[in-house]
Amino acid sequence: MTTPLRLGIAGLGTVGVGVVKIVEEHGALLSARTGRAIEVSAVSARTRDRDRGVDLSGYTWEDDPVALAKRDDVDLFVELMGGSDGPAKAATEAALALGKPVVTANKAMIAIHGQALAELAEANDAPLRFEAAVAGGIPCVKALTEGLAGNVITRISGVMNGTCNYILTRMESSGLPYAEVFKEADALGYLEADPTLDVGGIDAGHKLAILSAIAFGSRVDFEGVQLQGIERVSIDDIHRARDMGYRIKLLGEARRTEAGIEQSMRPTLVPADSPLGQLEGGTNMVVIEGDAVGQIVMRGAGAGEGPTASAVMADVADIARGLTIAPFGQPAATLTPAIRANAATQCAWYIRLSLRDEPGAMAKVATELGRSGISIDRMRQYDHPGDDAPVLIVTHPCAPADMTHALTGVTGTGVVNGEPVALQIQTP
Repeated sequence: MTTPLRLGIAGLGTVGVGVVKIVEEHGALLSARTGRAIEVSAVSARTRDRDRGVDLSGYTWEDDPVALAKRDDVDLFVELMGGSDGPAKAATEAALALGKPVVTANKAMIAIHGQALAELAEANDAPLRFEAAVAGGIPCVKALTEGLAGNVITRISGVMNGTCNYILTRMESSGLPYAEVFKEADALGYLEADPTLDVGGIDAGHKLAILSAIAFGSRVDFEGVQLQGIERVSIDDIHRARDMGYRIKLLGEARRTEAGIEQSMRPTLVPADSPLGQLEGGTNMVVIEGDAVGQIVMRGAGAGEGPTASAVMADVADIARGLTIAPFGQPAATLTPAIRANAATQCAWYIRLSLRDEPGAMAKVATELGRSGISIDRMRQYDHPGDDAPVLIVTHPCAPADMTHALTGVTGTGVVNGEPVALQIQTP
């Protein structure tokens, strides 16, 4: 008779509790689908006496997650603590060094230490799986490593942070400014302990870096992701984008180019009638483009107890079946160092600035744009009660470097109050 696969779960927050519930409630289903019983043998968390809504009395408790990873009655270590370093990394390394499989939802750890952990896993013939680290319940890691293995992937894009999508869609539907919706999201428990991980684009950037490494056969390179958060997106930007037929999303894009790999995570105007434009609330979407398959669109819950625990259990089930695959879809030794390409893909831009209400101000702005080779597609000046004139400009496509140069010149004209806001418009 096949022996049960015994799990040691480190981290009993929302996702950890969700995993315990799935194992307890769907044990027979999991056994039927994998050919092996799956059970929890031991757990670890920072506090023992917290009410988590599940009965943990039947499981051995370890205060130290490293000790949990090393237990003889733990066949598979499930890391759900979070954090790129510290106990999560130490416990993961301890399990892999002993040849034990590891399943993790830790995007930061994989984005920063993924290459080293993959090498350690492969050296000890220990599976390392991290489906739950990217886009919650959407199986995008599995799609890239397995379903699309016969494709040369050319581009990945998508909305990968549900909190930011909630904030932006809530601003539009309620008419509330960013600061108020931010407080609302915090009160609902949507924000990380450090909110900049969400609104600063860091969390989503981790996810993009992981997908990019798998897609392009490169070492994971989070430092190569150009990050811009949503903090400066105003309710006026939301309304004006809508008037033009767009919605603003925190959009991640990774491209393979002749110069190298471009990776960015930034607020972007997308067509309102596109799949990305219709994305509401905390939902995520990942779009993958391959040479043979064309475009694949995957949409679903990007976070939460059920969706993320479901992704964890998908990896657990594969290990129970005896299915193994290199963490990034190919041996770690064959992953090439990522060659960073300065973003050169041309796109149109949305620019919002506040001009001094004086003769010739707009002409000076247009001149600076022209000096950088940027032409104006359309422009609109809004009614204003004071001395500052709000102006909206949409440009023809240009390279990001040209836009950066132009904005420096525009700011130096002396006719602009404050710092201009420039947002890309999605390139088809």
